[in-house]
Amino acid sequence: MRVRGIVLPEREERTFWIRGDRLTTDRPPAGTDAESVIDGGWLLPGLVDVHTHPGAEDADTPFDEALLRKHLLDHRDAGVLLVRTPGTAARMPAWVDSDEELPRVRSAGRWLATPGRFFPGAGRDIREEELPRAAVEEAGASSGWCKVIGDWRWDEPAVPLDILTEAVRAVHAAGGKVAVHCQTAEGSRNAVLAGADSLEHGMHLDPGLLHRMAAQGTAFVPTLGAFGSGADEMYARERGARRDHWVAGWEGMLRNVRAAHEAGVTVLAGTDSFPCGTVAAEASWLIRAGLPSEAALGAASWTARSWLGLPGLADGAPADVIAYATDPTLDPRVLAHPTRIILRGRVVG
Repeated sequence: MRVRGIVLPEREERTFWIRGDRLTTDRPPAGTDAESVIDGGWLLPGLVDVHTHPGAEDADTPFDEALLRKHLLDHRDAGVLLVRTPGTAARMPAWVDSDEELPRVRSAGRWLATPGRFFPGAGRDIREEELPRAAVEEAGASSGWCKVIGDWRWDEPAVPLDILTEAVRAVHAAGGKVAVHCQTAEGSRNAVLAGADSLEHGMHLDPGLLHRMAAQGTAFVPTLGAFGSGADEMYARERGARRDHWVAGWEGMLRNVRAAHEAGVTVLAGTDSFPCGTVAAEASWLIRAGLPSEAALGAASWTARSWLGLPGLADGAPADVIAYATDPTLDPRVLAHPTRIILRGRVVG
């Protein structure tokens, strides 16, 4: 099969051939027929949702493998060909990685929850002193990631910095990475100071920490759409400590997204919401918060793929390609409407 179009972000017209599940720039031998599956348009290396929880739609619903497959197919059919699942109620089943119909998955094992810091029983409940060992275990049993619930209620303390730091160091020593859920100033601060690989949400993040995040490679996954969908309701509520704390955190997140980008922090697109397959909307939220359109698209495509260890559209890269009739950097709404989807070298949409 042959693929031709203008590749983003390079903005160069290129032609690839698909051999097995890889892209190549080597022409097939003379006389060999190569079906043209994409001829013209704009090409991206598959969309990416770096914060999604397929398999259960709320904390009260048991993890369900049939629902997991449906959610992953919903992602795929929207052009989301790579996902990171930072925490689930159960470890990702082995068949996910072998099913060629599904997006590539980078999982983070079960949520790691210390007392009082998550929905009871929804993740792996542990004592604070057990966190370093449990973090290494979950990273080793997944795709190398683990997810720590770094804080929970707005008026209660976060996981202590020394314990979180020990957990991050232990996981890094084992070759893994740590994502930290944080929605309070203390939780966000501790995640940065501990050297976490990603801040999930980062509500109330002190902007004075952004340069440290950039220097140590801590990514920012603000999941703006998950918060923004409920913002009008929160603004309409009667003033009170909890409501005012949330509003201040939300408004700070919007400011911090642009400031983080300008400081050199890797900002990435994650939905943390349902239905699955809506990362294009998250890219629009990043633009609304102040990211340039190309940076926002990268956060949902080539930048995220690189961050997760996969190349973009290049010779020898995985044959994960989505095509658009027009340039999505000029009209980000286009991102939700690919004209062709190729996953693992197979046309799936």
